[in-house]
Amino acid sequence: MKVAIQGERGCFSHEASLKLVPKCEVVPCARSREVFDRLQRGSVAAAVIPIENSLAGSVLEHFDLLLSHDVFVQREYRLRINHHLIAAPGVRVKDLRRVFSHPVALDQCRDFFRQHPHIRPEPFYDTAGSVKHVVEEGLRDAAGIGPRQAAAEYKGHILESDLEDDRQNFTRFFLVSRKRHVLPRANKASIAFSLKNTPGSLFKALSVFALRDLNLIKIESRPVRGKPWEYVFYVDIVGEDAAARERGLRHLEEVAEWVKVLGVYPQAG
Repeated sequence: MKVAIQGERGCFSHEASLKLVPKCEVVPCARSREVFDRLQRGSVAAAVIPIENSLAGSVLEHFDLLLSHDVFVQREYRLRINHHLIAAPGVRVKDLRRVFSHPVALDQCRDFFRQHPHIRPEPFYDTAGSVKHVVEEGLRDAAGIGPRQAAAEYKGHILESDLEDDRQNFTRFFLVSRKRHVLPRANKASIAFSLKNTPGSLFKALSVFALRDLNLIKIESRPVRGKPWEYVFYVDIVGEDAAARERGLRHLEEVAEWVKVLGVYPQAG
């Protein structure tokens, strides 16, 4: 089974893919949009994407891509994230003037850059890709921030470990496919909806879940491109009663301008 990810082999998405779909064939992609385009065309059977980090927050581009593509979230997985400072062999921390990594990873390591003000963070397309870049180019003043397996994959040297600001650092990943398939014991739903700009509209929308004892555990708004000051709301709800969830969604459709169910899946432990 082919699974598309954004990034190189050895990145966190690669590790999450093997947890979600053991023995899958991972297809690395340079950009997130390529991941979704491959899935939409059918050149891969599924995709694994990071959707939220416990320190840096949501991966907003992926919310937008879930909304704009005809795909469905089937599973989620929470991966403990350990960041390592990785450089070409022979490079030392005192040699560093810049550190590359994915912007979300850099955001999880703010304390490191506060402690080393002479080192400049530089955004890169991927964690493992940043390690590959500094090692293959033989950069003597730079390192990458990435997972341990990236150091093994690209023969880099780990200078420091556990760079993340807090040890309770987790990233939530989605397994996404083209088929709408709800797994047994699915008790969590991710949805998107838009409302008319009228008093009480958000209260009415959220009340459809409270009335049915559905636990709303996340809400986030995103601007609608081309429509200034209009927003899409992304919501995660949890509830064991599938019938109550379906009634709640039908009720939401009555008060919202539109509703899209992004996925229904078992909540990760």
